[in-house]
Order: sequence, then C-alpha cells, then structure tokens
Amino acid sequence: MLDPKMIRAEPEKVRWGLINRGEDTEQLDRFLALDEDRRRLLTKTEGRKAERNRVSDEIARMKRERMDASAEIERMRGVSQEIKALDAQVAEVEAEIEAILLRMPNLPSKTVPVGKDASANVVVRTWGEPREFDFEPAPHWDIAATLDIIDFGRGSKLAGSGFILYKGLGARLERALINWMLDLHTSEHGYTEVFPPFLANRRTMIGTGQVPKFEFDMYRLPEDDLFLIPTAEVPLTNIPNEEIIDGARLPLYYTAYTPCFRREAGAAGKDTRGLLRVHQFDKVEMVKVTRPEESYEELEKMVRNAEAVLQRLGLPHRVVLLCTGDMGFAPAKTYDLEAWAPGVGQWLEVSSCSNCEDFQARRGNTRFRPEPGAKPEFVHTLNGSGVALPRTVAAILENYQQKDGTVLIPEVLRPYMGGAQVIG
Repeated sequence: MLDPKMIRAEPEKVRWGLINRGEDTEQLDRFLALDEDRRRLLTKTEGRKAERNRVSDEIARMKRERMDASAEIERMRGVSQEIKALDAQVAEVEAEIEAILLRMPNLPSKTVPVGKDASANVVVRTWGEPREFDFEPAPHWDIAATLDIIDFGRGSKLAGSGFILYKGLGARLERALINWMLDLHTSEHGYTEVFPPFLANRRTMIGTGQVPKFEFDMYRLPEDDLFLIPTAEVPLTNIPNEEIIDGARLPLYYTAYTPCFRREAGAAGKDTRGLLRVHQFDKVEMVKVTRPEESYEELEKMVRNAEAVLQRLGLPHRVVLLCTGDMGFAPAKTYDLEAWAPGVGQWLEVSSCSNCEDFQARRGNTRFRPEPGAKPEFVHTLNGSGVALPRTVAAILENYQQKDGTVLIPEVLRPYMGGAQVIG
C-alpha cells in the first residue's frame, strides 16, 4: 500500500499517478477527507483523555483530604463515555482509511512512459530473427492435436473451459521445461529453490495485492477462507512478512515452480483458443527482496534472467516496457517479455518482471535493519515469471514445427526428455 504520510504530504503526486493509471481520484479525495476527520477526532480524544487524567489526580487529592469528590466523579463518568464514543469513531474512520489504502494501486515510477493502454508501451529491445518457413506454419492447437500431445476437449470435460490435459510427450515437455528452468535459475542465477503451499490465506493474499480488490478473480475455498494461488509470487513474497531482516542478508532471491489458478473473470472471449488464456497453468517464478537503493538494478538483472530462458530455448522475443495505463495493480515498473509465435502471428507474453518498490512490503510489514541498531525500513520486492509455460509451449511448438508435422525439441531440453530430439 502507499505510505499514508506521503499521500498526506504530496496529494498532487498521488493524483497524477492515479490519473495516469486510468484510476478515478475519488478514492484520494475520500482518503484526504477521512484523514482530516481522523486527526480532528484524535485531537479531541487526546484532549478529553488529558482532562480525565488531570481530574483523576484532582479526585485522588480530594479523597486524601476527605473532601466530597462525587460531582467530579460523576462528571468524569460522562467524559469516559464521550472518550469511548470518540474511540469508536476513530476506529471506524481508520477502518475505512485502510480499506481505501488496500484498494489504491501503486504509483508508477517516473521512468515509466505515460499512456492509456498497450499502444503506448515501448519496445526496449528484441532478440533473434523470426524463422522463415517454406510452408504455412500451423497454430499450436493444430500441431498439438495432430501429435496427440495436448487434449483440449478432455481437459474441458474434466474441469471446464480453460483447463488443459497434457499427455505423452506433451506432459514430458511441460515437466522438462519446469525442471530445466529451476536448474538454470538456481545454478546460474543465484536463486534459492522453494516448494511453497499452493493455497494461501487471506493475510498472504492481501500482502501481495490480490485481495481485496481482485478477490472475485481468485479461486477460493470459502469454508477455510483459503485461496488457490494465482502465482508463486504470493507465497514467495510473503515468506519474510512481519519480519525484520538483517540488512546483511539482502538481497534475497527465491524461485519456485507452482501451478497457477486464475478465474480470468474479466477476460471472457479474449484469446481463448489453445494455450493463450487458461484457468490453470504452470509457471516458474522469481522473487527478490532487496534494499530500496538496489531494487531497480535488481529489476534489470531479473529481466536478463528471464531473457536467458528464451534465448537458450532459441525463441525470438522482445522486451517491452509497459506504460502507466497497462501496468498491474502493485508494480511501480514492469517489463513484459513476449515470444514470437508464427502459427498465430502474435507476440505472446511469457514473462512479466516488476518492481513493486515498498508497496507490498507495507502491506506485509516486511522490513530490514540497514545496520545493527539502525531503525528498520521497508524492503523493496520484485517478481518475475521465469517463465510461464502455456504460451512458451505454444511458441516452441510453432517455432520448431517441421514440414512433416513433427516438432524439434530445443537442444537444452533434450537431456530432460530422455534424449529425444523430435516430437512426432
């Protein structure tokens, strides 16, 4: 969440950020009005409490001197009732302020381009040349059906639209990608592998910003108030929440494979064919917990880590800096990595790498002590896909398809697929 002190001191900075994100500013105006009410009530409450303390001392003196203090005692009963009512009003106002803060998005970094939608995103760099085919490249859903490695129909039969059934070498390819990416990030990029729960409680979901604003997009177990995680970012980022970290331990690097579950309630009818938009998918995630002054350098390193995956897979791709109107709720800055898929003729987002600055750390109360004895400060948190599998699999099938209908297996994956070189 945003720092309430910063909102109070720099409301126009916040207004600028909200407007450029496409958000209404009523929430800011409401916060400022409530914040003023809160301070007024606190001043009044503190005055009444000071009066009660002063008169209590006076009553004690009167009793010692055997004077009649009944009138003062009765008056203080009224003051105590007034204090109780004021405390209740303060609590009510503070609860509404917190509700606003939990739904207010992060402010964009000054290095983020201003724009309303994806048309204002900036391509930072590209890698690789799209392959030239001597035949008409097929979309991945046709390739998968011909090779009998993904069964979209039976996936829907088992769980509904947007759920996928991998089989045979399709399932082996999925597993190979997961294992290879984890090995790459742990052995070469310095991440610690974690195998987290696939369910998260409400406090954990609040910590990374999925709840309360996007609760309707989550799969939830109401009896236990647990959520199926939409990304491993949720458990990984929350590992050190409510803790004060020794600054000498930073940065922390975590990576994990998890399935991800998303209802995608607001995405009906968008890119629903094949693997382009599904409700359950596999992903290898990267998370960093850093000192504030190091976070943007660490973001660039994280993007390079994700790029390394695509480069070793031999997939042409580009790095795109998102504009203010196309970013998610929690990030201050985001890069998307998009792989070229010739069968569908699209750039497919396979990774999103973000710096959330102290936005998530404030929600999770994650702090560090810069040096022994120093006052604790909020960390910065970063997350990135390293990478998401569905569209990566789609890009592999479409880029490596052969004229005879087979698909070559990227060389780095062959040891993870028992030495197989071809799917077909």
